Amino acid sequence: MKGIILAGGVGSRLHPITQGVSKQLLPIYDKPMIYYPLSVLMLADIREILIITTPEDQQAFIRLLGDGSQWGIKLSYIVQLKPEGIAHALILGKIFVGRDDVCLVLGDNVFYGTGLIPLLKNAVFEVTENRKACIFGYYVNDPERYGVAQFNQEGDVISIEEKPQNPKSKYAVVGLYFYPNDAVQKVGNITSSVRGELEITSLNQLYLDEKRLILQKMGRGFAWLDTGTHESLMEAGSFIQTIEKRQGLKVACLEEIAFKKHWISVTKLDEAIQHYGNNVYGDYLKQLENDISYKYVL
Repeated sequence: MKGIILAGGVGSRLHPITQGVSKQLLPIYDKPMIYYPLSVLMLADIREILIITTPEDQQAFIRLLGDGSQWGIKLSYIVQLKPEGIAHALILGKIFVGRDDVCLVLGDNVFYGTGLIPLLKNAVFEVTENRKACIFGYYVNDPERYGVAQFNQEGDVISIEEKPQNPKSKYAVVGLYFYPNDAVQKVGNITSSVRGELEITSLNQLYLDEKRLILQKMGRGFAWLDTGTHESLMEAGSFIQTIEKRQGLKVACLEEIAFKKHWISVTKLDEAIQHYGNNVYGDYLKQLENDISYKYVL
């Protein structure tokens, strides 16, 4: 399975701070925002990843992330000239995806929870073994801002509405989508919405019509943070700071994930330690290297 991170767009809701830098390069506490969705793909054992950027910001992403070899992964980049919807990522990434299945994740979404890894593994299983699409739902207080799932009495998803005035549930569909390879062909059957974009809800509806859509609910033990506004960006930073200070464990530390998965060697970890020097992040990697009993917690 391959992964695609959508890191384009102009971040207009965050102007003026995004007029000089991509939203996905802004810090969430101690790491760039894009580290968080990238960590989710790595936790799902996805090692070939395409990053979609604006023309103006692509070099900044390359300068930050490189080819991914420092984390034992392979990163590619492609430009999106203008916002054309989440589903448009499958058109841009058609050659990259090839015959593989694919996971899409929004570059401004943060996921946290000790049960996240099993959910990711189950999503991969549903796609690879059962050939079903898998999305995620999160209980929110303001569902009218999101795509909203409706369920039958058995708990199966039966419809998804994009930003409805009268939501049929409080479960928002989050920015993480797992698809079989045929999604690349299906997106060609979608017509643009009134705002001129290929909506991901329309693609999900095609799978729903075929009874090939699974929705996994993220319960009370999870945090899903959408960092698209000034307030939510500050809240995300405060949340990560609180978790990391309390536990002494970092969220979305890419070197840690790669090291625990044996994607990088001790030598590579040492190189990262030397790169960061004597700062908090470098000290954390030293602790990781020296404490073999150190258990990974997302």
